[in-house]
Amino acid sequence: MELFALAAEGRKPWYRNIEDEKAFFFRYYKYLLLGEGVKEDADKRAEMLFTELWCNNDRLLFPETVGVLEYFRKRGFRMGVISDTSPSLEYTLRQLGVAEYFSSFTASSLVGASKPSPVIFNAALDSLGVSAEESIYVDDYPPEADGARALGFTSFLIDRKNKNTGKWTIGSLKELIGFVEEAERQNT
Repeated sequence: MELFALAAEGRKPWYRNIEDEKAFFFRYYKYLLLGEGVKEDADKRAEMLFTELWCNNDRLLFPETVGVLEYFRKRGFRMGVISDTSPSLEYTLRQLGVAEYFSSFTASSLVGASKPSPVIFNAALDSLGVSAEESIYVDDYPPEADGARALGFTSFLIDRKNKNTGKWTIGSLKELIGFVEEAERQNT
């Protein structure tokens, strides 16, 4: 499909900003309709699909998320998000009511690299003005958590289903609070 030609050629990013992303998804929905033989009012129907499906508040926070973010903000931590996603990352977090906690939004589509590439991690570190050794990272995918740890992050794998075990595996974001408080006790 012509729409995915850039990806097939390995050229990135597909979209450089949220307007490019919106235009991409509008075309995507239109091509889906045309591919299924729906030609009548294709633009109007694509607009309806776009409105219903793109960034439509379909994500939910885990119950402890806001409390943990609030804890770290009150303690003066600067927080950022690193995600294999599109320019709508910050927009999506605004919809969820948590964007205010973050001062950095690093989307793979904007830096041209996905996790666990050092490129995306270093872009996030640069945006916050910190080193990996000063940072705590959490991911739900082992290769990405390991990739961050290999760069020097204190990196945790969050496994809410308790399928993984190990020193760097947590079952809830609340466990980060205990880790930070224990590290502070050891440093005093």
